[in-house]
Amino acid sequence: MKLDFPLYTLKKLAKRNGVKRISSKALEEVEDFLLELTEKISKASSVYASHAKRLTIKPEDVKLAIKGE
Repeated sequence: MKLDFPLYTLKKLAKRNGVKRISSKALEEVEDFLLELTEKISKASSVYASHAKRLTIKPEDVKLAIKGE
């Protein structure tokens, strides 16, 4: 099962950051990148939580995972 970011939301974020026009293919590329990045950060966060002998991922685990990526 593949989870998606709503393309409308990605378009809205792009426009909020100064993009005038963006193609649906470009939005799909952004979506793919975000999904891949989210997966990497989630896996790394899980490793940090596990190392701390916790089942719950905490904000500090996510921060460490982002710094490590």
